[in-house]
Amino acid sequence: MNIHHQHKSLLPLLGICLAGLLLGNGRTSAQPETGAPPRSKTYKWSLIETAKDTNHRLTALRITSPASATSADSVISCDPQQRCQEIVGIGGALTESAAWTLAQLPAKSRMEVLRRYFDPKDGLGYTVCRTHMNSCDFSLNSWSLDDTPGDVTLTNFTLEPMRRWLMPLIRDARTACGETNFHLLVSTWSPPAWMKSNGEMIHGGSLKPEDRDVWANFFVRFIQAMKQQEGIPVWAVTVQNEPAAKQRWESCLYTAEEERDFVRDHLGPALEKAGLNDVHLLVWDHNRDLLYQRATTVFKDPGASRYVWGAALHWYGPEMFDESSRVHADFPDKALLFTEGCWEGGVKLGQWDRGERYARNMIGDFRNWVCGWIDWNIALNTSGGPNHVGNNCDAPVIVDCQKGEVYYQTSFYYIGHFSRFVKPGAHRIVSSGGPGTLQSVAFVNPDGSVVTVVLNATDTPARFGLSVGGQSLACSIPAHAIQTYVGTPR
Repeated sequence: MNIHHQHKSLLPLLGICLAGLLLGNGRTSAQPETGAPPRSKTYKWSLIETAKDTNHRLTALRITSPASATSADSVISCDPQQRCQEIVGIGGALTESAAWTLAQLPAKSRMEVLRRYFDPKDGLGYTVCRTHMNSCDFSLNSWSLDDTPGDVTLTNFTLEPMRRWLMPLIRDARTACGETNFHLLVSTWSPPAWMKSNGEMIHGGSLKPEDRDVWANFFVRFIQAMKQQEGIPVWAVTVQNEPAAKQRWESCLYTAEEERDFVRDHLGPALEKAGLNDVHLLVWDHNRDLLYQRATTVFKDPGASRYVWGAALHWYGPEMFDESSRVHADFPDKALLFTEGCWEGGVKLGQWDRGERYARNMIGDFRNWVCGWIDWNIALNTSGGPNHVGNNCDAPVIVDCQKGEVYYQTSFYYIGHFSRFVKPGAHRIVSSGGPGTLQSVAFVNPDGSVVTVVLNATDTPARFGLSVGGQSLACSIPAHAIQTYVGTPR
């Protein structure tokens, strides 16, 4: 298995595409909501494949002459006239651990990793990134941007703890992406210890009632400092990472009602007073299983809801994709954004199921109204860290810091089957049918191209038809493979 490609470039971008393949797996429970019917058109097709037991890694393959599928039951039908949610982008997390890991590489190798992730033409085309305000478990140690007890005026607030490792990574990723394309989401794992009920950033605890306004102003100060001192705009913030989890690392507990009240009475007004209404605010930022309950508590309150753009979700726990459709059905004006997922328990180089899990989750989320998808750490060392509490995990890029070698895992390529071809501003389109062993999802890009991603996570190859706007292709997919079909209007 060829997973060790530290100096190889990605294949040239084959073109922007729009699209559609979907299978019965994970059907959307709501009807499409946007889009005027485009005029009938024909497409020139491109096929990109990643497959186990081959050297295909985002590899362009030749498509045979178009032909009709022999069985209607095996046809994936995509309708570019029926458009659903707009896609804001796909990306990964810029943590202190990722920054430190990449900094151990020679400068040229480090920039090659960032190019392969962020370059809009030759890379995966990442555009949406998540970072942390104050430390998280994937930091070298615990720290905050104001460690002075009782500093309610935030006189000692400083970005200095971010400047050695994090800030260079954020700046370089933004440059590789293109400054106008780069969108930074900021989440917090914990307020400073002096604002917490337990007096420490770790082990849960909660925000002291008397410090709610101070903590809200901390968000404002951070957003302003990033823009004024670093020239980096903050696109969005979440109230709290995993507010229902008491962890041995940085964490802070909120009930649904506490999060609602903090947004309504403190954070929302603070952002508004500072003229930061253009910064998107998301709640929950935790697992899918409680998404509907937690989001509903906030969205049903008009005073809180007016400040909130949407809800964020993670993949830990059951894969309850339809929870997003439940939220969308009741609150169609609210965005749903996937903000974290990773394989826990350390690194397993070359594990094929790593990539398949990503694709399965991305298909399930996009089919259920999720508008963007952010992976966790973009890079870690061979132990799955550094992590200051030993909560080691896997990542799409693994770096051997002693040898200076870079390993691109299956998850890197599987994510690329979406991020490289589905452009910001694309819309998911309605798609259905196909063999029950496959999963699929389809999009249409702003340029009119159609993109259909098909996943085969089984041990058996499959044949199927792809129908887009009345035009058909006869297709086949190997066992344990992912394919992206790109239809460019003629």
